[in-house]
Amino acid sequence: MKRLVILGAGESGFGTAVLGKKEGYAVFVSDKGKISDKYQALLNEHNIEFESEQHTEEKILNADLVMKSPGIPEKAEMVKKLREKGVKIVSEIEFASWYTDAQIIAITGANGKTTVTSMCYQMLKDAGLNVGLGGNIGQSFAFQVATETFSHYVLEISSFQLDDIETFRPNVAVLTNITPDHLDRYNYELQNYVTSKFNITKYQQEGDVFIYCSDDEITMENLSRYPTKAKMIPFSYDKEVAEGAYVKENEIQFNINKTQFNMSIQELGVKGRHNVYNSMAAGIVGSVYGLRKEEIRKSLADFKSLEHRLESVAKVRGIEFINDSKATNVNSTWFALESMSKEIIWIAGGVDKGNDYKVLEPLVKGKVKAMICLGVDNTKLHSAFGKLVDVVVNVHSMRDAVRMAYQLGKSGDAVLLSPACASFDLFENYEDRGKKFKDCVYQL
Repeated sequence: MKRLVILGAGESGFGTAVLGKKEGYAVFVSDKGKISDKYQALLNEHNIEFESEQHTEEKILNADLVMKSPGIPEKAEMVKKLREKGVKIVSEIEFASWYTDAQIIAITGANGKTTVTSMCYQMLKDAGLNVGLGGNIGQSFAFQVATETFSHYVLEISSFQLDDIETFRPNVAVLTNITPDHLDRYNYELQNYVTSKFNITKYQQEGDVFIYCSDDEITMENLSRYPTKAKMIPFSYDKEVAEGAYVKENEIQFNINKTQFNMSIQELGVKGRHNVYNSMAAGIVGSVYGLRKEEIRKSLADFKSLEHRLESVAKVRGIEFINDSKATNVNSTWFALESMSKEIIWIAGGVDKGNDYKVLEPLVKGKVKAMICLGVDNTKLHSAFGKLVDVVVNVHSMRDAVRMAYQLGKSGDAVLLSPACASFDLFENYEDRGKKFKDCVYQL
């Protein structure tokens, strides 16, 4: 019996353990950190051996195969030892893909991937397809392969998940854009991150489809470096494309597989330039799968904003509080600031991922009246924006951040939580950060 060792006992680790057991592996789960009560209970329920807050070398280094959870970096000691020993390490999406014949629609990018994934899932589901939602969103891909019989999967895929693939082949791959993100995981080399993102096309074949944004500079600079056999379909806000989607006179023009139709930007269920891009990408996916134009239009018109993404929480004394906790990088925050028409009290900060804040300067100068730095170390934010914003304050809790924003605001202002940073210094993840923001707003 082959031995499968899983490093990390979160959603992807648990899902891989269940699938591994189903496929006849001897499974062992090891987590250097504390395994949550939820996952300990689930592992016990499935009779899967595990250890918490330690790595026992003799139980790990004898593996035939290791699944490394996406949050574990290459420089981790145990990963180095496994590499030295020549043990095969794969990601959850790679492992799960070995055990399904379903169609895979995989979406990656620095920004927009969660929205595009949700749009595609909703669209295909509404059209009557038997579809699962997974990857970085919802239940893990591996768990669903073990327990469901979907004919299609729509997967949100991070660069970390794409780092350890060997054969993972999406039938349809979407790359929304590439901006510097997670550079701390890629030796502060943008090209390493770009290579990870383009892995999504690496094993595609003729008959597969690769959808990409032709307005994105880094994507376009790198297309020729990472050739693919897949059919390439672009989308653009700024220029006409022969096949794909583009904007003309405030309408999205779709032209895929000789099917043409259009849709007014005003009809889209979510607003803002970034959501026009997201809608174009999702609309192309729908067209590739032969959905009727009426179905695509209706789905894009009905789609509603997701939690933690420019989510309007409440108005208190005329001040609107907006939760954009999902903005964990500079580009996401750029979109948030760009979409605002009110004066902004901006809550930012967290774990800096090698950010370059220069691109935000014109927007901050023109729109931000006060800045609240919420993090353990706010030095970089002060250096970048201290001279551009009249009021800059430091806080170390969400309660203080929200109360300070409320005091600084007046009717007609917007308080925007759009951190441009990861959340792990003060919060469990961006969802935890967003939920705490909303709780504190409701308490005002």
